[in-house]
Amino acid sequence: MLIKKFSIKGLCAVALPALVLLALACNKGKREWDLSVKNEEPVLDLNEGDSTFNYIFRQRYEGYACYRIPALIRAKDGTLIAFAEARRFSCSDIGDIDMVMKRSKDNGKTWGPLEKIWDDGANTCGNPAPVLDETTGELHLLLTWNIGTDDISDINKGTGKDTRRVYVCKSTDNGASWSAPKEITSSVKRPEWGWYATGPCHGIQLTEGPKAGRLVIPCDYIEKGSGGRSYSHVIYSDDHGATWQIGGISPLDKANESTVATLSSGQLMLNMRHSGGFRYVATSDDDGLTWKNMKTDQSLVEPVCQGSLLSFKVNSKHTLFFSNPASTRREKMTIKLSEDDGKTWTKQNLVYSGPTAYSDLIQVSGTEVGILYEAGKASPYTGISFKTVSVNQFK
Repeated sequence: MLIKKFSIKGLCAVALPALVLLALACNKGKREWDLSVKNEEPVLDLNEGDSTFNYIFRQRYEGYACYRIPALIRAKDGTLIAFAEARRFSCSDIGDIDMVMKRSKDNGKTWGPLEKIWDDGANTCGNPAPVLDETTGELHLLLTWNIGTDDISDINKGTGKDTRRVYVCKSTDNGASWSAPKEITSSVKRPEWGWYATGPCHGIQLTEGPKAGRLVIPCDYIEKGSGGRSYSHVIYSDDHGATWQIGGISPLDKANESTVATLSSGQLMLNMRHSGGFRYVATSDDDGLTWKNMKTDQSLVEPVCQGSLLSFKVNSKHTLFFSNPASTRREKMTIKLSEDDGKTWTKQNLVYSGPTAYSDLIQVSGTEVGILYEAGKASPYTGISFKTVSVNQFK
């Protein structure tokens, strides 16, 4: 069954007794409502017979004009959870945006129905950054909020109705339900910061060393004021998500959306969106409290876009994976592989050669990586697709 949009104002002009129940809605004026109507197709097919993609979310389906900003996590029981911003009326970064998800019990082969985590009316609820606490089994979802009519320039100039705020939700049942969003802005955002973003992509939990158990979420911010400088940073929790605080900030500016992973040495790597045509990278040897050795990685081309970093052992060897549109344009979604902590990227897999944008990576098995990514034939924002890639497919 497809969801089609109808303007209540238009329906109110039709004098039919059957519309009596819509009288209250008529008084709402121009607001659009989503009405479910029967369609000739008995099953909702997001791919419409096209096997190019395995769409999990697709524009103009299930009540929303557009879906963007994918994030991916595996729950303690093995459930894969795909998060996205569900944008009600357009693909714009501002406006009525809800946080939604879908779940898979079979490693991404099939996905359940659309589920809503946070809908705050006409306001923006976005930038999903999930992390699993392996110790407690709890899932934590970091995300941001702002008034829907405030855009990035309003917030940075201090002329908006409000500011960008940071929240966290928690699930104790493998993503089946989520707690009400709890605001943590005062703990993780300084007063001189304007725009702020969590992720968007998965966070990590440290498994070794004195801070084993620490939850780390990659973030970024822009300083208030005209031409404010932008930096990447992390926030972390040492008490299983009860409280959060600011960690290390990138030594150089012009850094943006970031992603974090553990290296074979136990160090952390922060990989950052950068306006210079290549990714920024930095390392931390104090579990994310500070970052050093920040530089551009000339082997990681980017069109100024988000990317995702992931590490796990493949055949007992620590392996680093990185995904982004490997081009000067938002196209050619590629996963690259490194067996020497990102010093060299020796193998890669071209996921899709056409228009693509944001992505997130997850370990599917000991030799497989999963990618949730934005893609389409005419636009990168047609939908969010999932694909599993075997390490043997990297060349």
